[in-house]
Amino acid sequence: MGIGGEDGPRRARRVAGFSVHLFTACGSAVALLSLFAAIDRHFDACFAWLGLALVIDGVDGTLARYARVTETASAIDGVVLDLVIDFLTYVLVPMVALWRSDLMPERLSFWLSVIVVFASGLYFADTRMKTKDYWFRGFPALWNVLVIYLFVLRPPSVVSAGLILFGVAAMFAPIVFVHPMRVKELRVFNLVASFAFFLLSAAAISENFVASLPIKIGYLLVAGYFIAAPFQRHSLWADD
Repeated sequence: MGIGGEDGPRRARRVAGFSVHLFTACGSAVALLSLFAAIDRHFDACFAWLGLALVIDGVDGTLARYARVTETASAIDGVVLDLVIDFLTYVLVPMVALWRSDLMPERLSFWLSVIVVFASGLYFADTRMKTKDYWFRGFPALWNVLVIYLFVLRPPSVVSAGLILFGVAAMFAPIVFVHPMRVKELRVFNLVASFAFFLLSAAAISENFVASLPIKIGYLLVAGYFIAAPFQRHSLWADD
């Protein structure tokens, strides 16, 4: 059949499906750019690139479902592709940024980074990562978010280390954490809080992380919302 026949629409669906995979794969290039910036201690550029990676990750799932990539472009496993890029942008690059920063002694940040990357590798391979109603099981390895909080709030190094170790333990705790895009009951509130986080982060990056008090208060309010969100579910326990 020609383009105008049955093969035309099928080919268009395949192109659309593979285009979504290409869009997702752009996140790997963004991850490399953010890694270079972190190594060079250009932390404003590093987190700007990580913000772009978050945007890509936030919309590619919706595009994939719309394009039915499991049917139209099944030669590429979109879930695996997404996890590989997420590990780079959520875990590896933020830990390099932490290590290259002055947030804590270099030896401490080095070993904390080793612990985080090791534990996150196990978490990313956990088949129980999400519940049936699309909540995360445990802290979802959002180290890019936690580390930018440390850059903005600048707590003492012992507090920063404690928060990181708590996050490592929380990854394996049988409690839920909200998925901003997939949890239907709170989607509007999640999107508003996420948008506020992006605006506050953009402001903090533009100030090279010499954040004003309103930005810090805004960060704390957003964090408070996401910490409180699981209490709106029927149970805090992931297995319920």
